[in-house]
Amino acid sequence: MRQKPKRLKKGDTVGIISPSGPYRDGQLEKALPFLESLGLNYKLGENCDKRWGYLAGSDEERLSDLHTMFSDPDIAGIICARGGYGAARITDKIDFELLNNNPKILWGYSDITFLHTAIGQKNNIVTFHGPMLASDVAGEDFAPLSAKMFEQLFEPTELVYEESISQLHILSEGIATAEIVGGNLSLLTNSLGTAFEIDTTGKLLFIEDIGEEPYRVDCMLNQLRHAKKLDHLAGVVIGDFADAASTGDKPTLTLDEVFDDYFYRKPYPVMKGFKIGHCQPHFAIPLGVEATLNTKEKTLRIMPGVQ
Repeated sequence: MRQKPKRLKKGDTVGIISPSGPYRDGQLEKALPFLESLGLNYKLGENCDKRWGYLAGSDEERLSDLHTMFSDPDIAGIICARGGYGAARITDKIDFELLNNNPKILWGYSDITFLHTAIGQKNNIVTFHGPMLASDVAGEDFAPLSAKMFEQLFEPTELVYEESISQLHILSEGIATAEIVGGNLSLLTNSLGTAFEIDTTGKLLFIEDIGEEPYRVDCMLNQLRHAKKLDHLAGVVIGDFADAASTGDKPTLTLDEVFDDYFYRKPYPVMKGFKIGHCQPHFAIPLGVEATLNTKEKTLRIMPGVQ
């Protein structure tokens, strides 16, 4: 299992960066009182509010903020402002030795999946798939459960997902305990053939996405299949796939049919319906820790992500 970063304490300072896309004017400011309510101080990356087309500043600027926050001894953890696109453009330039010498909480999701995967592969450090400040915390629909998930950063906590949170559906029965990895399906697929290719052997694979029609989800799962990433899994946790309905009038499979085609009655447990992803509530999870998927109990138990 991966190295766990140190927990946060009241009074700590967290760094805020935008390693992918820019946030809308005023959105980040709406989220800052939430950090204060957690007893945290914050420091914005020097280039956090930069704009370069669909990117939050140039590659050099975004990379500089990432390196600065990891190297700054006064920064106890790092929370991403939003996703979008662009993290993969800087990943091959990351100083992974710097990160290895300064392991810290990294919290975010969506496009941040590429960073989660790379840091997990290169540094063997636990990272966190959780709601982001400008795109989630600032939203009017930010759920109490989503807010509560930040508590896992302050105290080692075993997380238990059960049907009191959302209805879960079994595609393949079983019980498996293994390291949980994954994130946004598009970004996991984009990692294939790179130095940061997702390792799924013997792992619980978690997937989620947004705005992808069934044929696109099919295409990405098929690419993972061809790359042998679905051959030796311990299990599959299917999170939220928001806005996934087909928008055309052409014949289509449903998203449920696509998932059935790839995961029905596999030799490992598979469940879908988890509110993890581009949704509210958003159940935040550490990546790279031991987790148990149990279809008999309809639960997902995840070990603490901090020490």
